[in-house]
Amino acid sequence: MFKRRLGNTGIEITQLGYGTMGLRGPNTWGVRVVEDAAAERFLNRVIDAGINFLDTAPDYGLAEQRIGRALGNRRNEFYLATKCGCAYVQHADHLEIKHEWNQEVIQRNLETSLERLETDYIDLMQFHGGDAITLEENGLVDQLLDFKSQGMIRHIGVSSKLPDLPGLIELGVFETFQIPYSCLAPEHHDIITAASESGAGIIIRGGIAHGGPDAEIQRPNLNDVWTAAKLDELLTEDMSRAEFILRFTLSHPHCDTTIVGTCNEDHLAENIAAANKGPLSAELVKETLRRVSAL
Repeated sequence: MFKRRLGNTGIEITQLGYGTMGLRGPNTWGVRVVEDAAAERFLNRVIDAGINFLDTAPDYGLAEQRIGRALGNRRNEFYLATKCGCAYVQHADHLEIKHEWNQEVIQRNLETSLERLETDYIDLMQFHGGDAITLEENGLVDQLLDFKSQGMIRHIGVSSKLPDLPGLIELGVFETFQIPYSCLAPEHHDIITAASESGAGIIIRGGIAHGGPDAEIQRPNLNDVWTAAKLDELLTEDMSRAEFILRFTLSHPHCDTTIVGTCNEDHLAENIAAANKGPLSAELVKETLRRVSAL
């Protein structure tokens, strides 16, 4: 599987990564619930396929525990990214998501993640949102740098979006940025380039845009973009909509990896096959952007 260097971190990751939100389990949110045995089998299938970058978070329900149980004995086969600033509350029937920017929450997130993931270090710790002023004034950037100096985390990053990204880039401390982007939502195209040119690695989320019109979970606003831009006209023979969307994301010159979440083994195989075909042609990318930008 094609690999890229993740910015200036020195590590090489597969351009197709795996996002573990779908392994969150019961009593969280959404309609899909994966049982423990299925989650364990699927996580091993991901690693067996050669994917070496997993993204998770403390507020993804059971995802961290499942990674630890399923892959604890395979820790040297993949890079592990999680997040902090997660002040979630588990209720009896749902998981309440909150983000708080104080050192107590950050400390608790790290300790909890290390325990759940059954590891003594995190490859990449990312702020789960936040703005530059708040993170700096509350001493949270220095806190992560301290964790790094102690060897508990190896690299620091942030998962964010506009309008917060420019200020975060200007801090000059983050080794990676996780940013949303796809052909159906390309508004972060230029800021991805700016973040990469700072020397940071780029992790793209939403890179398959939930699969577009063929997705299990429908997003009407994204389907409307697909239809209005007449993107079906651009599909080549035997190319699915999901393949087109994923390969468009991989076409961004600064996409080091895109984290795609699925719990369906057939979809995993399709994503791997699409990624192995590589980016779309420059002409096809240009025409796609022209059509979507005109909406």
